Amino acid sequence: MPTYALPELPYSPGALEPHYSGEIISLHHDKHHAAYVKGANDTLDALAAAREAGDFGNINQLSRSFAFHVSGHVLHSIFWTNMSPDGGGRPEGELATAIDEFFGGFDALQAQLTAATVNVQGIGWGALAWEPVAGKLIVEQIYDHQGNVGAGSVPLLVIDAWEHAYYLQYKNVRADFVKAFWNIVNWPNVAERFAAARTVPATI
Repeated sequence: MPTYALPELPYSPGALEPHYSGEIISLHHDKHHAAYVKGANDTLDALAAAREAGDFGNINQLSRSFAFHVSGHVLHSIFWTNMSPDGGGRPEGELATAIDEFFGGFDALQAQLTAATVNVQGIGWGALAWEPVAGKLIVEQIYDHQGNVGAGSVPLLVIDAWEHAYYLQYKNVRADFVKAFWNIVNWPNVAERFAAARTVPATI
């Protein structure tokens, strides 16, 4: 039985229009995200076969494949719930207070996360994350799905900067997609993730 499964979308594909087209949502979820789930499960099977055979000649490729596909699955699963037809506006409560503390205000966070996402070289993500060692919110610029991130950081809000996430609607203008994304951010979901992340103790 597969270990990883494609989650259902929490809304209909067209629910985020006009900011995010239903056609992209359907393709993105049903094709791209599904491929990451399949890749993760296939790599687990390949690793099990390697252990059984005692042959780890392909361990480098399998390790990269597993990290890539699992991280792609995790980030996309967060991404879908980070958006809502009723989204937009600004965070409230403890999340808003923490943003003020660690960034100096929402506008500063928005500017930094927008810049990190728009300026990803090639493919990747922008993310607001909780860093448990220092106990603070940080912005991360993720390469591919798994590179350039601090060990142990917990993603709370993620913005997909891969071209497949926006090209059909925004062509090659990633900045326009990121600008539109802020209109559909599901801040209650981000706040729930923030509250849960703070309960996990640091690993050192």
